[in-house]
Amino acid sequence: MSRPTGRVLTLLELLQSGGTRSAAELADRLGVEERTVRRYVDHLTDLGVPVRAVRGRYGGYRLAPGYRLPPLMLDDDEAIAVLLGLIAGGRPGGMTTAAETAAAKIRRVLPDRLARRLDALRETLAFTATASASPDPDADILLTLADAVRHRRPVAIRYTDRDGRHSERLVHAFGIVAHTGRWYVTGVDGATGEDRTFRLDRIADARTLPGSFEAPTEADDPAQRLLSRFAEAAYRHEVVVRVRGTVEQVRARFPVGMASVADATPGADAVAGDEGWLRVRLRVERLDWLPAVLASLDLPFAVEHPDELRELVGAFAERLAASARRV
Repeated sequence: MSRPTGRVLTLLELLQSGGTRSAAELADRLGVEERTVRRYVDHLTDLGVPVRAVRGRYGGYRLAPGYRLPPLMLDDDEAIAVLLGLIAGGRPGGMTTAAETAAAKIRRVLPDRLARRLDALRETLAFTATASASPDPDADILLTLADAVRHRRPVAIRYTDRDGRHSERLVHAFGIVAHTGRWYVTGVDGATGEDRTFRLDRIADARTLPGSFEAPTEADDPAQRLLSRFAEAAYRHEVVVRVRGTVEQVRARFPVGMASVADATPGADAVAGDEGWLRVRLRVERLDWLPAVLASLDLPFAVEHPDELRELVGAFAERLAASARRV
C-alpha cells in the first residue's frame, strides 16, 4: 500500500471516530500540509464517502449525518456478549432508543434457542437502583473526547454550567467516567491550569486541536479523580459525624464520592481508652435522609455538626421508639 493511500485510509478512520476535525488537526495527525488534507478529502469523496466541509470558527471536516458503517459479522458468542452489554447497561425504566433498536436487530439474527433464552433474561432482570435521568451524551462528542484522551490532544468545547452560563473552554482531558447514569470527562482547564470535571450532556460541541500534552501521573485513575472531586465539592450542608467502626463499614454506606473518612480522637462521650473512632465528613444538599442511614450503620456514632442534623436524629429515634411501643 502506497503511503498516500495509507494516509487516506487513516483520514477516513479519524473522521469515522466522530466530530468535526479541523484541517490543521488532520494535517498534524497525518504529517502533511493542509492543502494535502484537502486533496485526500477529495479522494474520499470520489470513492463515495460523504465528507462534509464545516465553515466557521469550529469548522473543519466531518462525515455526513446518516453515513452507515459496513455490515458487521458476529458469531453467536460475540452477538450474545453485545446483547448482554446492552441489557446490563439499560436503565431501570428501559434501554435508550438507540440501545433498544440495536438489541432488536441483533436478536432478530440469533438462532431461536439463543433468542428465547435472552428473552427470558430480559423478562426476569431487575435493577436495584434508579440511575439519574440525565440525557445520554451526544455520540460524536463522546467519541471526539475519547480520541482526545487516548492521543493526549487538547480539545475545545462549548459548555453550559449548572447555573446556565455558556462558555468556551480549552481542555486537556485525562479520562471519561460513567457514574450513576451520567457521563463525565476529567482533565485540566488549558487556560487556568485548574483541575476540572465536565458533564458530557452539558457539552454542546467538542473539537480536537493540533498538538499534545503530558498528563500528570496522578491522572492515571480518572474515576478516583471524579469521586474525589465530588467529595470536595461545595454543597448546602457540611456534616461531621464520629463513628466507631472500620473504614470498610463506613464506606459501605458512604462511598468516597459522598464522604471523606479519617481517624478521630475519641470524644468526651467515649469511654477512656476506646479506639477505632472515625471522623466522617459529608457535603450534602439535604439532611433529612441522613438519620436513617446513620441508624443503618448499626455502630456507635455522634453528630458533631450541624445542630440541625442532631435534632433530626433525635426526632427519628423518638419515632422509632414510639413505633416499638405500639401494640
